[in-house]
Amino acid sequence: MDLQTRKLNLISYLAQLQDEKFIDRIEKFILRQQESNTDFEPFTVNELIDRIQQSENDFKIGKFKSQEELEKLSANW
Repeated sequence: MDLQTRKLNLISYLAQLQDEKFIDRIEKFILRQQESNTDFEPFTVNELIDRIQQSENDFKIGKFKSQEELEKLSANW
C-alpha cells in the first residue's frame, strides 16, 4: 500500500472516529512532533556507559518506579 493510500485511509478513519479523548491524544502527539522538530544524534559509547552507571546507581538507592506505579501513570496519558 503506498503512502498516499495510507494517508487517505487514516483520514477516513479519523473522520469516523467518535472518541474525543483519543482525538485529543492524537492532537497532542502531532503538536509535540511539530514542536520537537529536531534531529537526534545517537549516543556515543561513553554516553551509554555513563547512562548505564547512573541507572545502576539510581536503582541501588531506590530511585525508580515499580511496574504498578508506571501502569498507574500511563493510565492517565
